[in-house]
Amino acid sequence: MSTFSTEQRTPTSGGGAPAAPSGTPGRAPERHTWRRTRERLTAGTFMAPAVLLVAAFLLAPFVWTVYRSFFSDTRTSPFSAFDNYTLFASDPALTRSIQNTLMWVVGTVLLPFVLGLAIACLTNATRWSRLTRLCVVLPYALSGSAVAVVWNFMLTTDGAVNQILTTLHLGSLTQGWLLTWPGNTVVMILANAWQATGVAVILFLVGLQSIPPETVEAGALDGAGSWQQFRHIVLPQLRPVSIIVIGMSLVNGLKSFDLIWVLTQGGPGRATETLAVSMYNETFLNLRPGAGAAIAVVLTVIVLAASWIYLRRQLDVKGE
Repeated sequence: MSTFSTEQRTPTSGGGAPAAPSGTPGRAPERHTWRRTRERLTAGTFMAPAVLLVAAFLLAPFVWTVYRSFFSDTRTSPFSAFDNYTLFASDPALTRSIQNTLMWVVGTVLLPFVLGLAIACLTNATRWSRLTRLCVVLPYALSGSAVAVVWNFMLTTDGAVNQILTTLHLGSLTQGWLLTWPGNTVVMILANAWQATGVAVILFLVGLQSIPPETVEAGALDGAGSWQQFRHIVLPQLRPVSIIVIGMSLVNGLKSFDLIWVLTQGGPGRATETLAVSMYNETFLNLRPGAGAAIAVVLTVIVLAASWIYLRRQLDVKGE
């Protein structure tokens, strides 16, 4: 009986030496590293113009503003450290400006959000939805100055609002709507909401139309009422849109200027100034660029902090 044995043989070439591998593995990581470096350089080349523009028109002016805020406007003692920032505690006009800014933030965030969501839900599937949306969105196409002119025609002492009240035999309710605080700030917030609600309606309509109808139908089959469907099904799916609406309203409320300036110029006195208007007054009218720079720095910090806190909270709730 013959037995067959198998031996493991190494392939040889020519004189019996082992054959060299066809490739050189040591060059692959080098080639991969060079490819990644080249891709980064290419991406950096395309991003460089945008980065330079941002640095030139945003970062550089902000750095100069911070630097200027530590200097006074007198030639005898130019460096004043934090004297410009102490004005927020010693100047009553700036104290009132902070109060008005907080009122603007609350009003310009709450009103467009609530009105925009309500109008979007009511006009999402109605017969006259297109006409209603046009009427609501049209003011958003106007500039802040144009909106101020319209509302100035309505709110002056002999304006449309007082004339309508007089015609309706409600003359006791007529007043100078732009002359007393805090009523003048409140009516300006309403004017701003009249304009800003349009973009909120558009965004909420986009969010409503992106909701799968199967989820609402499943809730209805489970016995959920209209309010329960809205609260537990529709509203959670509108969270991304809500983040955008509130974020935009927050920033726009903090930097509101044109509407206030055209309607009251911060008056009477300085009763309706916000931080943005106070910054303009101190810098260009009172010729105190150091104080104006300090107000600009504080306003920038408030905008960044409020936006960061809000977005961080929303992302934490969302679990991202």
